Amino acid sequence: MALSSLLLLCMVASKVWDAETKPIDFVCNKTARRVLNIVAEMEKALSDCADIMTTPVQLPCTELHVASWENKSYQERRGDIVASLGLLLEGVKVMETLSQPECGAPLLQRLENNINNHLFILTHLQLSEPVVDPTLSCVPLWSQSLSTVLQRYKQLLSGKLEMFFVNLENRCFNK
Repeated sequence: MALSSLLLLCMVASKVWDAETKPIDFVCNKTARRVLNIVAEMEKALSDCADIMTTPVQLPCTELHVASWENKSYQERRGDIVASLGLLLEGVKVMETLSQPECGAPLLQRLENNINNHLFILTHLQLSEPVVDPTLSCVPLWSQSLSTVLQRYKQLLSGKLEMFFVNLENRCFNK
């Protein structure tokens, strides 16, 4: 009995050790990126609730001008995305304090966790260029609608963030 328990513990420990990943692993795995994009699920769940929000929050910068984007360094691109995600995260936290516990709070908590996951990946991604401070590439707009916030989040993930990761895919072969 003790031997089988020890064997099981060793198997579990080895799987947990193997599960440790690096941000570049996420960059190199399109399926993982799609799975982490939960906006469609959130929009579906939101349809079961009344649209949540009572106070305006700032929206992230999602506009992508390819020519100017390509002229930025990887650090500047990351800074733009991190600043946009940070702005969105602050807005979600404001919404959480004002939301209805039965419907809005769980959705907003899930959105906050998802944004934090993306921020963790971005901020821990090793880039060879010097670090730059996160800066927004636009003047943020305001909204009182969670569905509008989710739409902007989806645009950010499928636009700037995805293009950033695609541009880094050449590093996947050098791992």
